[in-house]
Amino acid sequence: MPILQAKNLTKYFGGLRAVGGVSFDVEPLGVTSIIGPNGAGKTTLFNLLSGLYMPDEGQLLMGGDDVTLLEPVERLSRGMARSFQITNLFFDLTVEQNLLLASQKLESWSKLFSVTHKSQLALHRAQELLEVFQLDSKKDEQAGALSHGEQRRLEIAVTMALRPKILLLDEPTQGMSQGDTHETSQLIADLGKSVTILLIEHDVELVMDLSKQVVVMAQGEKIAQGSPQKVRSNPIVQTAYFGDAV
Repeated sequence: MPILQAKNLTKYFGGLRAVGGVSFDVEPLGVTSIIGPNGAGKTTLFNLLSGLYMPDEGQLLMGGDDVTLLEPVERLSRGMARSFQITNLFFDLTVEQNLLLASQKLESWSKLFSVTHKSQLALHRAQELLEVFQLDSKKDEQAGALSHGEQRRLEIAVTMALRPKILLLDEPTQGMSQGDTHETSQLIADLGKSVTILLIEHDVELVMDLSKQVVVMAQGEKIAQGSPQKVRSNPIVQTAYFGDAV
């Protein structure tokens, strides 16, 4: 069964149809990417998938269960986590403190509001994340003092704190150097072995290297879907997004 199923998702803003009748399935594990030119409706679609917006039409299923009207926190409890284009961290706290706060919900309700440094589950999970995301040497630094690439890596680590089943990443390499982009790409590929990743990304070559499936949008509609090879060779996609010479 697909881990996520979008069925005819549609969203209007006044008289503007930002997303129109978009349907696709996301299979478990690996990377599924959503691409398209500026204004294609990618971020609006992500907001519908994550619960930030509610659709005017359509349905969203997670593991066969209808989650269309669930708020983001309810979707998180079902196993969906999301990062945003703009880095969203507590910049005055250390790297470890950010991870401890994100991991605190792993505790039982009776211990949920305990002091974070006394939460054994949170401490264990934070240490795991520091190692996986290669942030051990930065754990005592304030998040605001990290490089842009390190901040983005920390943000992905924060989204992974509660061990989600599906991770939505919104342009995780935006503004990164070539070196940071390469490291983040490898990190996403490794994460895709244990969690399903749904990715919006402007770097087409990165998308083609990482993805097992690509969904292409233009003017609020899905115009193609399939393997990177199938999508790249699609003449409609070449005209609408890649340009005629691909």
